[in-house]
Amino acid sequence: MNNTDKLPNAPKRWDTSNGHSPMANLANHFHPITEATFKFIDEHTFKVSILKGKYLLKPGDICEHIYFIQKGAIRAFIKEGSKDITTWITTENEMATSIRGFETQEPCLESIQAIEDCELVAASYKDLQHLYNTSLEMNIVARKLYEFYYRAAEERAYISRLSKASSKYLHFVNTRGALLNRIPLKYIASYLGMTIETLSRMRSKLVQKK
Repeated sequence: MNNTDKLPNAPKRWDTSNGHSPMANLANHFHPITEATFKFIDEHTFKVSILKGKYLLKPGDICEHIYFIQKGAIRAFIKEGSKDITTWITTENEMATSIRGFETQEPCLESIQAIEDCELVAASYKDLQHLYNTSLEMNIVARKLYEFYYRAAEERAYISRLSKASSKYLHFVNTRGALLNRIPLKYIASYLGMTIETLSRMRSKLVQKK
């Protein structure tokens, strides 16, 4: 792996004494998987801990893993000069990776950073490709996952097309309001394409109206 903050040399086997790997349970949630597929995922996923501020990926890295977030929050961002632009924020029970970088196995264009201490479950590109080649149900799982995250990408595109800062903020409140008192405002402002001063003013107005 090419990232600066390398993954630990963890054994690639999930401890099933407390149940299946969360990655296997997630797959089974989207579409029933066989015992053989459960076993393979248990044997080829592993825990990763990453501290707040550390990076899973930086531009130029090859994205070799996809992650399930058990605890914590992660963001992706790109650089435009000295400014960083948050492209997505995700939290518990969701997946995190560079979708383009993971699928193409080409150098990544974005940074992926922990914005809280995180507990993750990782699966490798190689092992996922093996499942696609040997397990019909995992191809159905993959399709449903991509549909889910395509809708999330469409949501981000919708916000970016809103011209008024107030419209962007209100839409965020209605769809992801739980993040407002959790994620640093500078990242939310960056995600919404506005200054932190503008975001703070709108938050104050909303509180006054209530």
